[in-house]
Amino acid sequence: MDVERLGGLSMHIILSKLTPQDAASVACVSKRFRNWSSDDLLWSKFCADDLDLSSPIDPLGNPMPSFKASYQTWREDFNQYPWPLVTRVKRCWDRLKEWLAINFPEGLSTLRKGASEEEILELEKSLKVKLPLPTRVLYRFYDGQELSSEESSGSAPGSLLGLMGGYSFYDHLVNVSLLPLHQMIIETKETIRHIGLGNRSKYVVVAASCGYNEKVFFLNCSTGQLNVGTRNLTTEGEMIPCVPSALISSVHNVEGTQPQDAMLLWLEEHVRRLQHGVISVRKEGKVRSISLFPEVPPLCSLAVTNGVKVRASSVFVPEFSTIQDEYEKSFFAYSIRMSLSPEGCIMNGMTFNSCQLYCRHWIIRCNDNVVADVNGEAVIGKFPLLRPGEEEFVYQSCSSQQDSPGSIEGSFTFVPGRLADPKGSPFEAVVSRFPLVMPDYIF
Repeated sequence: MDVERLGGLSMHIILSKLTPQDAASVACVSKRFRNWSSDDLLWSKFCADDLDLSSPIDPLGNPMPSFKASYQTWREDFNQYPWPLVTRVKRCWDRLKEWLAINFPEGLSTLRKGASEEEILELEKSLKVKLPLPTRVLYRFYDGQELSSEESSGSAPGSLLGLMGGYSFYDHLVNVSLLPLHQMIIETKETIRHIGLGNRSKYVVVAASCGYNEKVFFLNCSTGQLNVGTRNLTTEGEMIPCVPSALISSVHNVEGTQPQDAMLLWLEEHVRRLQHGVISVRKEGKVRSISLFPEVPPLCSLAVTNGVKVRASSVFVPEFSTIQDEYEKSFFAYSIRMSLSPEGCIMNGMTFNSCQLYCRHWIIRCNDNVVADVNGEAVIGKFPLLRPGEEEFVYQSCSSQQDSPGSIEGSFTFVPGRLADPKGSPFEAVVSRFPLVMPDYIF
């Protein structure tokens, strides 16, 4: 059969089944094949399949004259990296950007343009390390976050812009951002010197919440593992791994088809949690930020009693935890969110337009053994008054555990109406059990 007698549509269908490399090779057969393999409709498919591009652009977002030129530029710019890794990293960043554009645009605007190979080499030379391949590619796309000095220190209104999120309880506030390369050099040198790891350390500081209460993430450039400092970081250099070690592979192998270090796995898991609503943006006053307190079961519990809805979840706090303390090894912050249904407080067929908390009761377990049974007035010194249609009353507190897993459950005592003017008998609003668990991924 003379293939050259086939029409353009038939050849387009055939060539679209090939890889981009094979399609480009076809151009060597003849002039007609060169024309067919140069069809920009064909290359638009390759760009869409590999890079999810809907228009021809280069890696910096600049317009290109054709999809074929666009694809060629992408391959040339990342020719030293495994192509499956490049496309995987791009998908990760694209998903994060898509979520940010809809839910947290102020965070999206902090992403810096991608770093050059020269800038990466400068960091490696300065810190005497070799970054894992996935981390290098991550930074080729976006060089961390650009925060103003006020945003970095936490003094600017609405400044909780760390893309890795955070939490607060009492006077402890954490909000983690991704560091740009130039700041990684500064923070790494200062931190390594401060905690005494020595000049030959293979650790690089890649993310931190230094402007608030300090929380620091270290990438081990030799193993590809990501670690976070514990409460004994400054005295003992103690860290906890943030990603299951079994998942890390081929971090320096250019020939490997799917190298993955903890930095890439960590960011992918964070994006998955954002996309699936496991965590979300929370607003406190005028300040919005990504909150690490889970919002969906099984990590977030839900109970409704007489119209009072209570949601509860916890987050592991590594900077207050330690491997060495036998009695308070794991530290958790927990968030309680309570609200009144639009129908109001309903008891024995009667409806009340408000109810007020009077006291609390907690049962705290560690490995299914009750370790504390606590009763007390108020919550963080407050007696919240709930009304229909108002925003949730939210408060945070904390608990330490000897071991994991643990849990908390209990109840709040409410009175219909107000404490100063009760309209009915007190009742117990259930707080369903929520877990205190050392997670596989630590953020």
